[in-house]
Amino acid sequence: MASSKLQALWNHPAGPKTIHFWAPTFKWGISIANIADFAKPPEKLSYPQQFAVTATGIIWSRYSMVITPKNWNLFSVNVAMAGTGIYQLSRKIRNDYFNEEETATAIKE
Repeated sequence: MASSKLQALWNHPAGPKTIHFWAPTFKWGISIANIADFAKPPEKLSYPQQFAVTATGIIWSRYSMVITPKNWNLFSVNVAMAGTGIYQLSRKIRNDYFNEEETATAIKE
């Protein structure tokens, strides 16, 4: 049973013998780096970079579901990219526009 499932994965049109497997697999590095950036202060985040990560995740998530064969590895990595990008953008926006400490300090001065 297990060997037939491994054989099916190996011979799948988006399996390990194709670029359709390896490109999304290495793309996980971008999502992992974005997760590592959760520890960064929001001031150091970049709007253009996070917008690009978010847009790429959203666009390619949709694309991965309309191509044949469906590439679930591509879909999952892009959902992760969109999710981490949206989270980072929300951190940056909250810091830049809704940070009460900075606003209170600026008003006092």
